[in-house]
Amino acid sequence: MRRLDKGAPLRAAMQAAGLDIPSLAAATKNVDPKGEGLSRSLVGFIAGGGKTAREECSDRAADLIAKALGREVSELFEAPVFTLRESTSTRRSHIDKPLGSELPEQLMDQAELARFLRKSRSWIDKQIQEAKARDEIWPGLIYVGSSRRFNPREVLDAMKQRTAA
Repeated sequence: MRRLDKGAPLRAAMQAAGLDIPSLAAATKNVDPKGEGLSRSLVGFIAGGGKTAREECSDRAADLIAKALGREVSELFEAPVFTLRESTSTRRSHIDKPLGSELPEQLMDQAELARFLRKSRSWIDKQIQEAKARDEIWPGLIYVGSSRRFNPREVLDAMKQRTAA
């Protein structure tokens, strides 16, 4: 549920009922069929107007607060409406692109390559060190001045060969 008008109707209902946050939290315990109620901090987040205030809460929390205040849920909260951006009634055909067709043409730095491969930067460092121990240069590694650059196509080709072997 989403608070109406950034919680202003909720705070007005609390003031009209003569309740502050701790007493409203205690009142939610009295109206809860399970007898649990809501914590003071949760009630503070929902009813608050400051930086830590939450615009959304669970249906249960909204229901308990409304009952404790003797109000209808719709007076204090609204149910968010979700709309889909595209139709789900028909399937679209997807043509599979060959691996590597989405690769950029430019060289990548280590952070970009790590994101692309979904590996860590330390994994790349380890691969380079292992290749160096074998007196090899890791495929796709190019030094530009003192910084490393990587040719993503060469890196992928080498990874394909390693998994095929």
